[in-house]
Amino acid sequence: MAYRLPPLNALRLFEAAGRHLSFKLAAEELNLTPSAVSHGIQGLEDWLGVPLFARGHRQLVLTPAGVAYLPRVRDILGQIASATEAVPGRRPADRLKVSVAPTFGMRWLIPHLGRFQTRHPGIQVSIDTAHRSVEFPRDGVDVAIRMGEGGWPDVAADLLVREHLVPVCAPALAATLREASDLAGQTLLHVTEVSEDWNAWAAMRGIGGIDFSRGLQFDSIHLALEAAAQGLGVAMGRLTLVGDDFAAGRLVAVLGPPVAARTGYWLLADRASLHRSEVAAFRAWLREELAAPQPSAPPQRPM
Repeated sequence: MAYRLPPLNALRLFEAAGRHLSFKLAAEELNLTPSAVSHGIQGLEDWLGVPLFARGHRQLVLTPAGVAYLPRVRDILGQIASATEAVPGRRPADRLKVSVAPTFGMRWLIPHLGRFQTRHPGIQVSIDTAHRSVEFPRDGVDVAIRMGEGGWPDVAADLLVREHLVPVCAPALAATLREASDLAGQTLLHVTEVSEDWNAWAAMRGIGGIDFSRGLQFDSIHLALEAAAQGLGVAMGRLTLVGDDFAAGRLVAVLGPPVAARTGYWLLADRASLHRSEVAAFRAWLREELAAPQPSAPPQRPM
């Protein structure tokens, strides 16, 4: 039986525009011009004989037909992508798109990535640090590295390394910190986008009587650590992310020893893609690199 199908590329354009409710953002995602996206969707609407979007002056809104059509198109495109990933004997793509949080990307992945390239020179790696949830395989991302406690549904999730928390600061400031009570007179540097920070560390160490909510706030671990290195206060360090700072003497650990957190860094991927050689190589390399002993810096002033 011959299927009566609309232009498949037009469905891809419609799905992206419907998800973003923007021709401009869909065009940026698909490396096209907004005009090309608009024309492609217009062709799909002509083929269907019904409008999918109500085009306002500054707003794009799905029509009732578009609202009904979008989730079914998304599901079908996802099924096609998953079926393609699972084709036995598929020729290696030699390309790997990695979605990673900016801090982990800057502080761990980039400094180590040269070793992966040396081992696998034929794999072209693309790094995506956009703050967004990844939907495999629709988003065109092969693997994602995320911080969390686990529990990601419908994907393969490997715990790469558990976080270990320890306060860190510049060497000059560290010389003034002999015990936890000394923190009462210091500026604490907080990260607003993490689930475990100063209060979690204090609870795990059984430390009370200090207001751990005060201080400066940052929206990324990287900024908080940079502020600590500049002497602005004391940040909560994650051992996986501060190895280079310890080695360079920019940061030192204080009031240790480090404590294991509930959170860690995980590698996420579509289960259907795990057999692909590029994905398998990157997965094995990450496991090997992060299985090595974590960086350590003895506390300058034991608590």
